[in-house]
Amino acid sequence: MLLLKIEKYLRRTRTPPTRFGREAVRDPRFVHDLRRGRTVSDRVRLRVLAFMEERSQ
Repeated sequence: MLLLKIEKYLRRTRTPPTRFGREAVRDPRFVHDLRRGRTVSDRVRLRVLAFMEERSQ
């Protein structure tokens, strides 16, 4: 689940959710909206996963 991976990333990196959303998809409400049930396309999901992977190395 994408949200679970994001939550783990946020805890591990101590990144605020708004900063993550702004940097990953140019939407500061992205994580908040996911927490409230927002669904995303495969394209956005892959973009977010790639963003986290890049910054985890």
